[in-house]
Order: sequence, then structure tokens, then C-alpha cells
Amino acid sequence: MSRFAGRTAVVTGAASGIGRALAWELAARGATLAISDVDDAGLAATATRARQMTATLRCDRLDVTDREAVLRYADTFDGVHLVINNAGIAFTGDVVELAFSDIERVMEVDFWGVVNGTKAFLPRLIASGDGTLVNVSSVFGLLAAPSQSAYNAAKFAVRGFTEALRQETLVAGHPVRVTCVHPGGIRTRIARNAGAAHGRDAAALSAFFDRRLARTSPERAARTILRTAERGRARALVGPDARVLDILVRLAGPGYQRMGAALAKRLAP
Repeated sequence: MSRFAGRTAVVTGAASGIGRALAWELAARGATLAISDVDDAGLAATATRARQMTATLRCDRLDVTDREAVLRYADTFDGVHLVINNAGIAFTGDVVELAFSDIERVMEVDFWGVVNGTKAFLPRLIASGDGTLVNVSSVFGLLAAPSQSAYNAAKFAVRGFTEALRQETLVAGHPVRVTCVHPGGIRTRIARNAGAAHGRDAAALSAFFDRRLARTSPERAARTILRTAERGRARALVGPDARVLDILVRLAGPGYQRMGAALAKRLAP
């Protein structure tokens, strides 16, 4: 029996990829689902299958960068036991190529979206007496990569924010488990939907990600994330690449940066 059976689970970014797989896995485990996204068509497709597996589901259009909207959304819940802040975007470009607005947009969605969801729902998770908060970072929250500075900044920020929050809940004795998730290459649409700096071949970048990096299915990622969250662990490393890269950074220290630069010169499109 899943610890989330019969409990209310909130998942953002549920229109595709990991968010969709999480919604379906939670529905199969008997959770009461609340899913959201800005992609209406994708969200509807997620909801159609989820309704076949769970008796209770609500589906809402929600922009996680709209703080007031997120706060109003949280106010509509009487009780919440699980919140997964999953919504995210990607953008490729060297720092010298990026407009300030490119960096701001990634930070708004990937970092502030997590902050907004956390702040809005944390009091409700505490009030539940047995809450679980899951914030999705990335393997790029463990190590940096060239041309991913905006994404790295956001995902490193999610990691720091979430790890600090976990310690705060332990100090305060709040009944909330906090997990930070670091997926590696997952077979989702994030690369295909990613933006790119002017002059970059977005299609080639997407094809490179799908061909070389996307090794783990969203379904497997969802099972790993929920298993880690159920056990109350601090960190979920999703995919063999995430585990290998975590070890590399621990062993090589800052030296991994020269390795990354060499690989990017040789392999990146």
C-alpha cells in the first residue's frame, strides 16, 4: 500500500514528461490528484488517463510564475499531503549570448515557480500532520555545463533552497518530509520545447539530447521519485547518469569543469 493512497497529491507541470508520469503513477496508487500546467491540451490528455485510475481528480490551468495565482490555488485546498513542484523549462546559450530576459524567464519558472509552490503549500503540509514536499532540481543542480548557465543557476538554486528547507523542518520538528530530485537525461519533451540563443540550432540540440543523453523513461523516473519520497530521503538521483555524475563531482571536485569543457568541444552540436 502506497503512503499516498487516499491522500491529496498536487503536481505542477503535469501536461507531459515527468509530471505526467508522476500523475499517472500517483493515480495508480490511489491518490486524490490535483494536476496543473499551462499546456491545456497536454494537461487534458494527462487527466483523461488519470481519471481511469482514480476516483478523484482536479485539473487546473496554473502558471507557477504567477505568485498570486499560486497562492489563490493553494487556498482552494482543505488538506494536502504531497506537493511536487515539477514545472520547468530549459534554455541553451552561452552567457555572452543570453539576453537578461532569457535568464530571467528560466529563473522565474524553474526557481521562483518552486519557491511559489513551496511557500503557498508548506503551511498546509505542516497542518496535515504528515506532509511530503518534493522539489525537482536536475543533474544540472549537481554540476554545471557549458551553454546551460541559466538552467544551472535555477537548478542549483532549487537544490540550495530545498536542502535548507529540509534542515529547517528538522530543527522545527515540522511533520513534513522534504526531498530534492535530480533527474539525469529523461526521455521527455523538455529539450524539444527548450529555447535557444539566437544563432543556435534548437533542432540539432534537441536531437543531440534525445540521441545521446535521454536514457531514462519518465515512468521509471516517476517510480524512483515516489519511492524516494515515500521513504523520506533527502535526495533522489534519477537515472544511472545522475548517479555516475554525482560520484564524478564528489571525486573530481572543481576538476570536473575541465572534463565538461573537453566533452562539450568534442560532442556538442
